[in-house]
Amino acid sequence: MAAQSLDIESIRQDRKILQERWRSLGYYPDKTLSQALHEGVERYPDVESYYYSGDDENQLCRLSNRDIFQAGLGAASALRTLGIGPGDVVAVQLPTCHEAAILYQGIIHLGATVLPIVHMYGEAEVAFVLRQSRARMLVLPTRWRNTDYIPRYARFQSLPDLRHLVAVGPGVPSSCVDAKHLLATPAAEFVPHAAHPDEIALLMYTSGTTSSPKGVQHTHNTLLWEWGRPAYNTQSLYLSCLPAGHYTGFSFMLRPSIYGAPTVFVDRWTPSFAARLIEKHRIGESGGTPIFLTTLLKAAQESGADLGSLKHFGMGGASITPSQVAEAAAAGFVAGRIYGSTEHPTVTWMTREDSPEKRGYTDGGVDEGNEVRIIDEQGNDLPVGSEGEIVTRGPELFVGYSDPALDLECFMPGGWFRTGDIGRLDRDNHLTITDRKKDIIIRGGENISSKEVEDVLADHPAVAEVAVVPMPDPVYGEKVCAYVVCRPGQALTLDEVKAHFLSAGVSKQKIPERLLLVEQFSRTPSGKVKKFELRQTLRESA
Repeated sequence: MAAQSLDIESIRQDRKILQERWRSLGYYPDKTLSQALHEGVERYPDVESYYYSGDDENQLCRLSNRDIFQAGLGAASALRTLGIGPGDVVAVQLPTCHEAAILYQGIIHLGATVLPIVHMYGEAEVAFVLRQSRARMLVLPTRWRNTDYIPRYARFQSLPDLRHLVAVGPGVPSSCVDAKHLLATPAAEFVPHAAHPDEIALLMYTSGTTSSPKGVQHTHNTLLWEWGRPAYNTQSLYLSCLPAGHYTGFSFMLRPSIYGAPTVFVDRWTPSFAARLIEKHRIGESGGTPIFLTTLLKAAQESGADLGSLKHFGMGGASITPSQVAEAAAAGFVAGRIYGSTEHPTVTWMTREDSPEKRGYTDGGVDEGNEVRIIDEQGNDLPVGSEGEIVTRGPELFVGYSDPALDLECFMPGGWFRTGDIGRLDRDNHLTITDRKKDIIIRGGENISSKEVEDVLADHPAVAEVAVVPMPDPVYGEKVCAYVVCRPGQALTLDEVKAHFLSAGVSKQKIPERLLLVEQFSRTPSGKVKKFELRQTLRESA
């Protein structure tokens, strides 16, 4: 299939055709998240989840599905009195906590759109997301860990579409709504909004090749298929370590209530604490990026914690080595690679039946309902075993970006999504990622736009030219490395770079962790910096 030009209307028509196809195949339940939550609480009312704060086993909130559901209805009623209604965007930048779980459900019952924001986003990034999404409300902590969020409030209150700031925690300013009043509102006779299952339920921003985050839109149907896939159909106690503002972290906050999967939540990753919780609760499953697995195994070895109950650990988001899969097997549980993105959350899956070779050397088998093609630069299909760009489609694929112009760059005829990754398929339909076409860095599972980092660094008065690439790291998978050509007579240090980024208000994980000064860049005939050479140099030095 050769590449063809598309317009917005043809993309929409392709999407409608696919939605009807997936509906006819039974992939879409054709219900809203609110309906699914109601059915879940009737089926699993007493299933409990555990919300730990910090690394203290005594800082625990234990709630049943019934508790969260009733509190969610009450929160929906309180939000409605504040003028929030169907279609409004409500942004939530909270750590993984029971308040976030309740508010997510309240927003869903209203028929509003949930906009989770990762807690690591800085003031400038959050302001961009709020402005572009036209969010009507933002929920923030007053303080969490070492970050005081209150100084950010004044800047956000000046945004034209934002009507309310809701604060969670002690010391709520008078200019904000105290979340404890929303969370204490009785459910009364609140009637959830009757949304259409193909309406937007989730808006989530993710870094890509552009300097600004992109708003990814999911519907009730895409979310419910992804969360209810057979691979996720388990009642084993799960340890959820990813932040509530991350797609996977958000998903796991709703799965207990919908599918009766009991979950232990932690609001930060402390390996020794996670090992203790696995032993204490006899946790059967968990997952994350390789840093979670390697540090967990090391902590258990040092403390003597018993991980014997753990049977399954799924990994994605960064480079995963065969040795890590082997280390998990030696510890008594199955680990393997999974491939997906915020746009297409679970393209592949790994099962206990997969061989150690498949789990260690591929990124999993294409999961039910999904389709994967490998194409060349002209959009033609390549034979099995050949490397090319990965394009996907499936019932959990997002329905487009909040800025429709971005859809023109990533969709192909037939509704195929261009992932920007390079890989190959084998004869068993297992996918292996071999390279990256899109210009991003994946640090500890978080996507970082190289261009975004370059744009910030280019504003430094000592910088003439800059190129940012990933450098291999045994713990985080990748870290940010900046190559810089300085202006004549100027110099630059890594400490100066760090100070510059902190003053710009961007999140700390985007700050370069290595600085290499060069006299000039090697370029292609068209004038582009040969980043592949810079990446290769870093790989070889590692």
